[in-house]
Amino acid sequence: MSSPAIERDAVIAQTVHWLEKAVIGLNLCPFAKAVHVKKQIRYVVSEAETPEELLEKLMEELQYLADADPEKIDTTLLIHPNVLTDFFDFNEFLDVADAALEDLGLDGFLQIANFHPEYQFADTDQNDIGNYTNRSPYPTLHLLREDSLDRAVEAFPEAADIFEKNIETMEKLGHDGWDKLLERP
Repeated sequence: MSSPAIERDAVIAQTVHWLEKAVIGLNLCPFAKAVHVKKQIRYVVSEAETPEELLEKLMEELQYLADADPEKIDTTLLIHPNVLTDFFDFNEFLDVADAALEDLGLDGFLQIANFHPEYQFADTDQNDIGNYTNRSPYPTLHLLREDSLDRAVEAFPEAADIFEKNIETMEKLGHDGWDKLLERP
């Protein structure tokens, strides 16, 4: 039996691997590399087993990020492997997450992006390769600073084209390519 610290480390290691190989490696998010290289990403593994426990942790982390020095922590990945493992339950929780932002008075200052192992865009087949742009090893809420996002978009004039380029990248890569990309050595 492994300790919670070892399990937490393994979850973070898998998430970092995905970030480096897929998100940065395929340039799915051109803004991710800078904060990764500067070590400004906070990785938090929640032990929540219920949506209520996750909401409590989410609110803690939103406040933590809001209070943190952006030079030290620019963004947070709140990874929750034990709750909302069903994508449709996860997707419904996103309204609750957005309401938490408003309740904390952080709407417009922070925002929440989302990734999930079963991510599925509306009106797509579950196995559509385009869905893989948002597929992570574990359900993950990505807490971002609005001003950092604004600066990144200014520095990347084609930001509106990211989604289309990502779909094109994934179609070229295909399912086999995705599986090989994420293989652990």
